Order: sequence, then structure tokens, then C-alpha cells
Amino acid sequence: MNISRRGLLAAAAAVPALAQTQRDWSGKEPVRYPDADIITLDKRFKKYAIGNTPIRRLYTGTLWSEGPAWNAQGKYLVFSDIPNNRQLRWLDDDGHVSVMRNPSNYSNGNTFDYEGRQLSCEHAARRVVRYEHNGSVTVIADKWQGKPFNAPNDIVVHPDGAIWFTDPGYGSMGNYEGGKHNLEIKEATYRVDSKTGKIEMVHSDYFKPNGLCFSPDYKRLYLCDTGANTNDEAKKIIGIFDVVDGRKLKDTGKAISTELAGKGAGLADGIRADTDGNIWAGMGWVGAGYDGVHCFTPEGERIGMILLPEICANVCFGGARRNRLFMAAGQSLYSVYTEATGAHIA
Repeated sequence: MNISRRGLLAAAAAVPALAQTQRDWSGKEPVRYPDADIITLDKRFKKYAIGNTPIRRLYTGTLWSEGPAWNAQGKYLVFSDIPNNRQLRWLDDDGHVSVMRNPSNYSNGNTFDYEGRQLSCEHAARRVVRYEHNGSVTVIADKWQGKPFNAPNDIVVHPDGAIWFTDPGYGSMGNYEGGKHNLEIKEATYRVDSKTGKIEMVHSDYFKPNGLCFSPDYKRLYLCDTGANTNDEAKKIIGIFDVVDGRKLKDTGKAISTELAGKGAGLADGIRADTDGNIWAGMGWVGAGYDGVHCFTPEGERIGMILLPEICANVCFGGARRNRLFMAAGQSLYSVYTEATGAHIA
């Protein structure tokens, strides 16, 4: 055959999408190693990709899954099924999935603090809560300057005990994910002091601040803006900020672009860092060959991808060695083992 160089490149680019569509995600048919949907774009990703491990679908049946968080003591993963108003729990010992909390006030993001207590962002109640060891619920934040939050979304914990969360308001924009409310305050990112309980707005320049995570040394914060789905002026980026005195943010002027050559730019939703500082981002709204998880260096160079047949909303590291990446996608929960180690507890 007479094939041009351009033709060869086009054929190579189509391989990930082809492998994805032909795959049996039920788990009944084994995957040939190496898994064709684990894509190395740069040689720096090779140290994190395992040749003899598959991407596995652990569960399907959600309407929009979000907020995966790993509980090391209980050896389980909690994640939200927002439209069904419930939190689900996947058990590591036998893979069993059961309802953990119903109703959940249409919770979205979840994490655990340094005392092992679960924190959740509730859309319907427009608040951040902590589930205590005795079963009671503590309200961490429900108002800013006397006005209710829009719909808290994603959440992380700093070693000083402070709770950081985003409030883009998605759960207030319709009936599907919590209810329909007027947004009374600007979409923003907040910090709750662990000692005083004081709530501080730390960033308000994004249209829809969404996923967030700290660097391994907590000197940087990465923050997603998913506002492009409602506002054409919003950039499809993950912003990079310096954390000043553990309390404030300083824009570095740098950002991670979500654009992938030949595919376009999607949205980065939930993000987590590994111990080398790489950012693993749940990505979507483009299609086959893009949707899934993208891995970026600390400075924003895309080095690898994990392709899924669905939009990936959020991710976290878990498992005994914190090297198992859990991926909450639209209707399903996925996982894959890596040689990366999650930098934080959830």
C-alpha cells in the first residue's frame, strides 16, 4: 500500500478510540496486556504505567458519579451518585457496592480529614458537613456574609486542619442535581479555619471553580474552571496558584490547558496529585480518544492518558499502597493500578 506519513499519523491517532469502542467493559472478556487504553504520550509517563494491569469497571448504575474518597482504615471507597441522592460504598475485600447514605442531600465532593471523619459537599442543603464518629452531623459552612452558598462542589483538607472547598453552584441550576435556587453570591473558592471556624474567600476570578487539589508539599493549589459549559468567556484550564502562609492564594500566571491536539479542549473536573507532583485530572465532554483521565506534570505538560468510554468527573488514589486510581465517571466507577502514589489522604 502507498501510505503517506500523514496517513500513518492519522491511523495511529485513531487507535485509542478504536480500542475503546471495541472493548468489553463487563469484565467477562480478558484484556490483552498492555492495556491499549493506557496511553503514554511522553516517556516520563512510563514509570507510572504498569504493563500487566487492566482498567476495570467496578460498578455501573449511577446517573452521575462524583466525589470518590478512600477510607484507609475501613478499606472502602465512598462516592456520590448525585441525581439519585445517595452515597455509595465500594468494599475492597470483595468488591461489594452498597448504599452508604440515602438521602445524601445530593452530595457531590467527599474527602476525609486527618481524624478519619468524612467531609461532604451537599448541593440541596447548600453546605459543607462533617460526619462525626458518633454518627452526628456537624455543619462546617452554609453561609457567606449572611447569604447561602450556591452549592458546594469539591473539597480538600490542609495539614493545618483547614478545609478548602469550591462553590460553583451546579447543584442549584436545576432539579437534577439538588434543586433550583437563585445564586445569591459570586462563584468562588473558600477556606474554613480549623481553630476559629472563620470562612475566608480565597479566590473569586473563575466562572465555575470546580476541582481542586494541593501539591504534595502544600505550597501550590491547582484549581479547575469548568465555566466554559455556561459562559464562552471562561477558559478551559486548571489554574496554578501559590499558597501563601497556608491561607491565601497568589496567581502564578501559569495554567494547564485542557486542549489536546487533534481532539480539542474539554473540561477538567476533579483532580488529585501524586507524590511526584503530577496532576491526574478527570476529563470529558469531547468524546472517544479524549474522555477519561489525563496526567500532567506539575508545570502542566500532558504525559499520559487513561481512556474511558464515559466522561470522567473525579478521581482519587486509594488501596493498600495508595497506588490504585479510582475514577468516578458518568454512570460507572473504574479503577486502575499505577506506579504513582497519591500525595494526600483522599
